[in-house]
Amino acid sequence: MTNVVKISVRNLVEYVYLSGSIETGFRSSSTMTEGTRIHQLIQKGYREHDEKEVYVETDIPYEDFVVRVDGRCDGLLKDEESVTIDEIKSIVNSLDDVEEDTYPVHWAQAIFYAYIYAGDHHLSDLTIQLTYVQVKTLEQKQFRRMMTYEEMKSFVYEVIEEYAIFLKVKIKHKNKRNKTSKTLEFPFKTYREGQRKLAGAVYKTIDDKKTLFASAATGIGKTISTIFPAVKAIGEGKLEKMFYLTAKTITRTAAEETCQLLIDHGLDMKVLTITAKDKICFQEETICTSENCPFAAGFYDRINEAIIDILEQEKLINRGIIEQYARKHQVCPFEFSIELAYAVDTVICDYNYIFDPRVSLKRLMEDQKKKTAILVDEAHNLVDRAREMYSATIHKSNFLQLQRYYKNTPLAIEAKAINDYLLQVKKSEEYLRKDLDEELVALLETFIMQAEIQLVKVDHELLLDTYFAAQTFMKIAKLYNEQFITYVEVHKSEVKMKLFCLDPSQQILKMGKGFRNRVFFSATLIPADYYKELLGGQSEDYVISIPSPFARKNIEVIIQPLSTRYRDREKTMAPMVHFIKDVIDKKEGNFLVFFPSYQYMRDAYEQFTEYGSSVSTIIQDAGMAEEEREYFLAQFTSERAERLVGFAVLGGIFSEGVDLKGDRLQGVIVVGVGMQQIGFERNIIKDHFQSVGKNGFDYAYVYPGMNKVLQAGGRLIRSDSDTGMIALIDDRFLQKKYQALLPYEWQDYSVGAPIRLF
Repeated sequence: MTNVVKISVRNLVEYVYLSGSIETGFRSSSTMTEGTRIHQLIQKGYREHDEKEVYVETDIPYEDFVVRVDGRCDGLLKDEESVTIDEIKSIVNSLDDVEEDTYPVHWAQAIFYAYIYAGDHHLSDLTIQLTYVQVKTLEQKQFRRMMTYEEMKSFVYEVIEEYAIFLKVKIKHKNKRNKTSKTLEFPFKTYREGQRKLAGAVYKTIDDKKTLFASAATGIGKTISTIFPAVKAIGEGKLEKMFYLTAKTITRTAAEETCQLLIDHGLDMKVLTITAKDKICFQEETICTSENCPFAAGFYDRINEAIIDILEQEKLINRGIIEQYARKHQVCPFEFSIELAYAVDTVICDYNYIFDPRVSLKRLMEDQKKKTAILVDEAHNLVDRAREMYSATIHKSNFLQLQRYYKNTPLAIEAKAINDYLLQVKKSEEYLRKDLDEELVALLETFIMQAEIQLVKVDHELLLDTYFAAQTFMKIAKLYNEQFITYVEVHKSEVKMKLFCLDPSQQILKMGKGFRNRVFFSATLIPADYYKELLGGQSEDYVISIPSPFARKNIEVIIQPLSTRYRDREKTMAPMVHFIKDVIDKKEGNFLVFFPSYQYMRDAYEQFTEYGSSVSTIIQDAGMAEEEREYFLAQFTSERAERLVGFAVLGGIFSEGVDLKGDRLQGVIVVGVGMQQIGFERNIIKDHFQSVGKNGFDYAYVYPGMNKVLQAGGRLIRSDSDTGMIALIDDRFLQKKYQALLPYEWQDYSVGAPIRLF
């Protein structure tokens, strides 16, 4: 069977011809909007019989495979006896800097289009034209070449020959991958209760090209139950790729360990973990220019060799492996990861690489998406993360500083216009707006153009930051609909304007479109309708709920009805701490105690330690480094001479994804119902959902808060041999609304004795 490999003309020629350095401090050949506008402007000047945006496709046989290339040529200019292929490129810098051979990759793209068109129409020769347009002045510069069909064919096969080095590695691996995926067996002797059900639901979702919302209790083994069926689907030819999305380092590690387990059981698969740029950068300061970073300088001259090397040698490509090969080939480790993401079978990464319109892996073509699965771990976290992704902010002070720094320049004029406009907004006192501020968007558009002209000359940190903030604001403005609101905050002379996404459901749905399937899973997608709605669920989507596989008797649950509301905390602090101390004194083993805020936690910690106890204590700090987090968790051992009580924050790094199996943890105490302090943004969310017929308070406060409680409690029972106690401190846990949100295994509880308030 002949292997057919699909690739766009642009991606193919960029693989072979892209050269030089990374310049991500500022990298623009104008914005996408400007590029589209300029293409349309040039195409308007075409004659009636000329054609624009002409789709071309052809199969190019090479050895034992076929490369199927396609693309759209910008223009097809027809005269009586000749045809010209026109390729339009918009640039920010001066046309004086552009010579005929400045950009070989542009010629390569145009020659491919010409070759395909000439072959389809049996033409012996063609004229190929590059049209460069300066985005600000709209000046044009053109270069032309006449090429025979044989010359074009020779050029095309030289490109294919270069690309084939990579392709042979990929095809050889693909054959091994498909064979081992098909024969791979489940890596454990038996399935846990509920595990087969989840794995089957994931496979059916992939098979049916659907979306699944799965609430599967802690302990089922969600990671293996989602990755294994996706691997089997690859073996059956239903998938080519999967993305395992997660927000936390701990759950990322669990996904890596699961993939390694499958590899150890015979699977031949290339698995990549993408680490955030600021974490993996080799330099003290992340400035991605050839002058500041040797790993950015000449990156594209060395990257192809680096990719082939790592793919030939490695299967599980984690941070350490990336760093090793990045140093070997002297390439930027982060950009190396991004390039590899298009070549591997499985990518473990943060949500934003799929769902954030500013960051997402944009070179994934539609036909690739159709064979790609999206697995979203701890999916409850995506709601608030998506709100951040689809929101944008600008600050008046930045434009005022730029106005002063670049005085007497066109950039200063545009910065002043925005500064003055935001000053008027401040005076108007219209601080909450449902409609998009079109006047501000127009001002930002002209500012961006001037900023680009300036940034081509030299990077200036404030200008760069403000430019990107303006770009983000413009991108979010294009998404703006009834699920957004604009609000203004004023503090002294500062004015902050924010496009705030209230309901991210439409955007999550849009960014996930085109993929073969999506699986949103978590131990705490409760209530299911709330998460399905906010994560872009549709009526035809699948929903499954799998209870805990562990015996109810493994958990002792006690509810202590003390008020932890902000107004009552001072008077209930002492009795609450006494209760915590009593619970810990009566129960053997290590405990974690979770609080809704750092301040509340610190106050309770002080009182707890003042009372004196036979246990050791450890407390979470804000902004802990990775080594500090690891140290915190490493203290929870069953061999300790003295028991340990850890104080931590609900919704923080230790309340999700932490796996303290066996005797490492014997009890969890949760203080409060996890509700955020009443605040401006949460109240806007509440009002929005109230206005569309929902219970706004539940949507903004109750459901997100209780999710934190359920996650924290889920740290306790991680295997069928684990036992322990969960204590819930708050009188609201006895209310019907909150009772309905407790998992089945927590509902056999006892109520603590009334405590006298001091």
